[in-house]
Amino acid sequence: MSTAAWIVVAVIVVVVIVLVAAAIMTGRRRKVESRREEARDLRERADSQHATVQRREAEAAEADARARAAQAEADAKSAQAQQMQVDAQQRAEHARASRGELDDQLRQADDIDPDTPSDGSSQAPDDAALRGAHRSDDSADDELADRDAQERGADDELRHVDLTSTDQPRGVHYQDGPRGTPAT
Repeated sequence: MSTAAWIVVAVIVVVVIVLVAAAIMTGRRRKVESRREEARDLRERADSQHATVQRREAEAAEADARARAAQAEADAKSAQAQQMQVDAQQRAEHARASRGELDDQLRQADDIDPDTPSDGSSQAPDDAALRGAHRSDDSADDELADRDAQERGADDELRHVDLTSTDQPRGVHYQDGPRGTPAT
């Protein structure tokens, strides 16, 4: 081949290389521009959702605050319930001690009273109920009070004493009235 042919081939090769390089660069620019456009779209969508996300975060923080407040309230109520239980146990213990003292006083009165038989066999049932000698548990007190109330026709007038508000022993019933006398 002649020199002119080699020159023409070299020019064609250079032109092809330049065209290929231009095509690659154009493809890269388009790809970069496409990615820029995609990133811009993503940012616009994120900006449009920003307010929604902030609202959801505020709602979540509010729900968390409510949950913490409810937990604190539950803890306070639990502590109060424990204190009330301790108080009720102390009152029950005090009532047992008072019941023991009362029984001792009644036994002493029976020992001193010349009209009381020493074996206790001829006592009237009402005396035994008043003294509580054979009725020391709560269910027996309840049963006795209910039976007596029915005999008097005043079953609706009885009320139970709330241990959280009074110093009275559990299971003791009182008649409604100005002095709150124990039912017999």
